[in-house]
Amino acid sequence: MFLDSVEGFVAGGLEAGDAVIVIATTPHLDTLEDRLRHRGLKVDKYCEEDRYIPVDAEETLSKFMVEGLPDEELFTQVVTQLLTRAKGTKSNGRGRRVRAFGEMVAMMWGQGLTDATIQLEHLWHALCRKEAFSLFCAYPRSGFAQDAEASIKEICAAHSRSV
Repeated sequence: MFLDSVEGFVAGGLEAGDAVIVIATTPHLDTLEDRLRHRGLKVDKYCEEDRYIPVDAEETLSKFMVEGLPDEELFTQVVTQLLTRAKGTKSNGRGRRVRAFGEMVAMMWGQGLTDATIQLEHLWHALCRKEAFSLFCAYPRSGFAQDAEASIKEICAAHSRSV
């Protein structure tokens, strides 16, 4: 179900002409690309055009985590570089719409890094408002073992929409 949702989000964006950034684990990136190819999408072409930008989540996290917490300035630099690539420039001078899927929060949540996860959610949300792109994040159910209701409410409060 998880990869079905991600595949739908990514494929829908590519088919609509959007650029899509996917920050995920290597196994999920590989499986997603296989699924996209199976759908007939030209993944290599989209990569060349910076319309599909797959990025390793662990490597990306290492670029902005400082002492166990996300550093706002480093996070903004890292993600803004990706957004700039993805937006490109159309002939009318405007960039493409961008969708992003991030698995970093799920990795942190799964490691029990609740405070860091919530902080990263807030950084993503602030950047979404500033840069106007769609963001899709996923969480493992196993991360909601203790006080699940309070955790879910806190995470949902950081989003414009939760499903």
